Amino acid sequence: EAEWECAARGGIEKGTYAWGNEMAPGGKRMANIWMGEFPHGDRRPKGHRTTRVGSFPCNGYGLVDMIGNVWEWTSDWYRTDCHTRPASSCCLAPDDSYDPEQPHIRIPRRVLKGGSFLCAPNYCARYRPAARQAQMVDTASVHIGFRCAVDADS
Repeated sequence: EAEWECAARGGIEKGTYAWGNEMAPGGKRMANIWMGEFPHGDRRPKGHRTTRVGSFPCNGYGLVDMIGNVWEWTSDWYRTDCHTRPASSCCLAPDDSYDPEQPHIRIPRRVLKGGSFLCAPNYCARYRPAARQAQMVDTASVHIGFRCAVDADS
């Protein structure tokens, strides 16, 4: 999760969004997210759906579509209090990722990042790099995907 967030920021440390503090700098769309009032007022000409990879500007690291389009799985197990715990003890096992408010559901959850084409400012702000979403590992959806990554040469 931390690696994903660092990559999504593209070198911008304190911006609200992966590209800075404005949602649409100079009126330019920077990611494939919902345009209008969710769930009924999508203003995109072709409706709500995924876009081709690279349809929006790359970030400072040359990465595209880190925000919007589809949620991306990370390898981290989800835990609600993760940001208040030392990184070395944060949700290291699937059993730690169960929802305490739903003890009867014993399906582990991983962290999703980046938001999707269904995220809208009036509904959620999960297209911010710091935002995170829990998702049960047996879930598939049109707005959830994954990214292949390798370690950079040092």
